[in-house]
Amino acid sequence: MYKAETRGISVTVQSRFVEEESSPTESRYFFAYTVEIVNNGSEQVQLRSRHWRIIDGHGACQEVRGTGVVGKQPVLEPGESFCYTSGCPLNTPDGLMAGSYTMATVAGESFEAEIPAFSLDSPHVRRSLH
Repeated sequence: MYKAETRGISVTVQSRFVEEESSPTESRYFFAYTVEIVNNGSEQVQLRSRHWRIIDGHGACQEVRGTGVVGKQPVLEPGESFCYTSGCPLNTPDGLMAGSYTMATVAGESFEAEIPAFSLDSPHVRRSLH
């Protein structure tokens, strides 16, 4: 489990390899990740957009930006949380993801809430010790 907190917004991520959606012989590896966003602050916030950096096992970086998450722009009162699961295909058996959510307060102030870097690991990774 990976966790980051920015201005009272806690973001926790868990990832897993999805064997049934993957085809290692075709260099297709699929990962699911579950994110929980908790408002530990004292004011209402809304998640407006997301920015992901996805890095595969060869170091190639892809950036993804979009409105909300899973088709929603959740509003979180103090103490409330929002949880969702999504997925990420890679051409390599491992990689990592990190990013941020653009959050907005009732007063209209925007800030970036960090999404912690987390690893995408499959059992198909070949590791060697030198």
